[in-house]
Amino acid sequence: MNMPLTENWMRVCEVDEIPRLGSRVLERAAGNVALFRNAQDQVFAPLDRCPHKAGALSQGIVHGNTVTCPLHAWNISLDTGHACAPDDGCTQSFPIRVDGGAVFISLD
Repeated sequence: MNMPLTENWMRVCEVDEIPRLGSRVLERAAGNVALFRNAQDQVFAPLDRCPHKAGALSQGIVHGNTVTCPLHAWNISLDTGHACAPDDGCTQSFPIRVDGGAVFISLD
C-alpha cells in the first residue's frame, strides 16, 4: 500500500522488528507507546499504560487482538485501547500504517 506521508506520520521500525505475539516500546516524553504485532502480522500502538493500575502493557501477553496486562490480568483491546468486559477503562491508541514492511505512527 502506498500512502502519502506528511509531517504527521513518523517511521518507527520494520514490521519484522516487532516480535510476533510480542511488542516493542517507542519511548517518548509524553508516555511510551507499545507497538504490538499479532499472529496475523497486524500492528497496533496503544499507550504503554494499562488503564487499571498503569502496568506496562508491553510486558503483557498478546492473544488475538488483545493484550493481557501483566499486573492484574486485565484484557485490553489492541484495536481500540478499551478494557474488555467486565473491566472498564481505556488507554490511548495511536493510528498505525504499514507501507512496504515499514511501520509508521501518527502521534497527533
